[in-house]
Formats: sequence, structure tokens, C-alpha cells
Amino acid sequence: MSSSSSSDEERRWVPLRSRPEFSDVIPVEQDDGPNPVVPITYKEEFRETMDYFRALYKADERSLRALHLTSEAIQFNPGNYTVWHFRRLVLEALNHDLHDELALTEHIARGNSKNYQLWHHRRWVAEKLGTSATTEELRFTKNILSIDAKHYHAWSHRQWVLQALGGWEDELDYCQQLLEEDIFNNSAWNQRYFVITRSPFLGGLKAMRESEVCYTLNGIVARPENESSWRYLRGLYKDDNSSWVNNPQISSVCLEILNAKTNCVFALSTLLDLISHGFQPSQEFTDAVDALRISDSEQRDSDVAKAACFVLESVDPFRANYWQWYKNKHFQNA
Repeated sequence: MSSSSSSDEERRWVPLRSRPEFSDVIPVEQDDGPNPVVPITYKEEFRETMDYFRALYKADERSLRALHLTSEAIQFNPGNYTVWHFRRLVLEALNHDLHDELALTEHIARGNSKNYQLWHHRRWVAEKLGTSATTEELRFTKNILSIDAKHYHAWSHRQWVLQALGGWEDELDYCQQLLEEDIFNNSAWNQRYFVITRSPFLGGLKAMRESEVCYTLNGIVARPENESSWRYLRGLYKDDNSSWVNNPQISSVCLEILNAKTNCVFALSTLLDLISHGFQPSQEFTDAVDALRISDSEQRDSDVAKAACFVLESVDPFRANYWQWYKNKHFQNA
């Protein structure tokens, strides 16, 4: 909200003590104790709103005016969980149209989309509405993700909607669209994995593995420096190391990237993972790794796994200590 529109809101605000519908309410002031250490200077509008809210909350008044008052209190402080909680009690008591609540939360999300209480309330509303809310919830999260593609609350809510209310049919296409826009979007990769492993229509991980491996390898060849696609590829072989080691497509792509001599960190680490699970590298791998040595003075090793670790210590300096540890742990007797 701009400063000018905020000023307009302040000018339009009518004190509760001047509203006929609240004439019988005795406000309850905030009790900070006799000697508050650091008293907070609240705006008059906020202070009065909360004083009247406390009065209705203390009386457990579940009325239309209580509902309207919670709206105002939330506008002043969208993070007040007590106000949100009381609002849900009032909504249930009044059997209020919950579609209006979706509009309210969307309005608040425009300026405060990472508010935990807002998302908790939105889920409560969607759960009450059931499958009639599916399309709206997917649209809502999609709009937020179009602004912030890694918005944790939006992704969490979207996954809940899919599992609780449905809407799986187009989700894989949505993930593909996001990855076409940004192949480095690790949240989209995570959602893609969520879909292929949880969707009731795709048959599960094993059924999807072959097509997903092809899709992922194409992404890896296009951008071998993208860690997300490599992680996704490994995830496709969760708890199935035998298939991981014995798929020649994977080792072939590793070799292709190693021979290109650029952006080889994840190809090297994947090669090490394959070797640690039983893969026997050919002479081509030995030659490719040896060619990656930065200088002739750099330590060389006839064992391809150790050689790969030595190279990684140089080309991946942030994790140099890790690769040294990895080499000593896995290949010290090689």
C-alpha cells in the first residue's frame, strides 16, 4: 500500500467509540503491568481497535460485529494469531460464507504473503469448503509463485491442496512450465518429484523413472552446472542403487560432460557416487578425469576415484575439505 493510500485509510477510519453499533461495549485496555520496561507507543487507531477486540473476545461474543472487528484488527496486525483464532470461532458460529474469506486472505497476501497465520487460516477455510475450493487454491498459489517462485508457504499449501482436495491432473505440466522458464528453480524440481511420487494417476516412481531420467538428462546436458537436476536424477533411484549403477545413460552423460572440461563438478561427484555403489569405470573415464587436472604439478592418481577427488579439491574449493574426507573414507584402500 502506498503512503498516500495509507493516509486515505487513516482519514476514513471512524473511531469505534463513535460508532453506534459499539456504544454498549466497554473497551478493555492492554495490561502491561505497573512498570513496563519498554512501553510501546501504539497508534490510536490500533490501540482502540484492540481494546474493543479484547472486550468482545473476553465476552466470547460471536456476532457479526465481532467478525467485522476482527477484520479491522487483522488489517492493523495480520500476525495476531489470537484474532485469527477468534475469527474462525465467529465464522463457524455465524455459518458465514467462507468464499468471502478466500477473498480476504488474498487481499492480505498482496502485502503480507509470508504470514504464517494467514496460511493457516486459508487452509482451514479450504478444508471447510472441500473440493469446491481446489481450482481457486491452485490459482491462488500459482499467482504467488509467479511473483516469488520459491515461496515456501505457497508450495506447502499447494502440496496440501493436491493431497487433500485433488487437482493433480495438470500439475506435472505446471512443473515443466516453471522449469522451462527457469531450469535452476529447485522448488519446481522438488514439486516435480512430489508429483511423480504422490500423484494417484502416474503410477509411482518406478513407473515414471524411465521418462523422467530422459527428461532430466536432457536438462543436465543443457546446463551441467545446475545442481538441482543432478539431485533430482539421484532421487529417481532412491533405495535402488543397483538400477542407478547399471543405467548406462547416466555414466554416458557423466563422461560427455567430463570430456567437455567445463562445469564438471556435479558430473565428478556423480561419478564418485556411482563408483561407491559398484560402478567400474572404463579407461575413458580415467583419461577424462586425468585431463581435468589444472596443472601438471597437481597430484595425479591411477585410481579414477581418487583422481576425481583430487580434481574436486581444486575445482570445488568451498568443499575441498569434504572431498578430502570423502577420498580418505571411501577410497583409502583402493
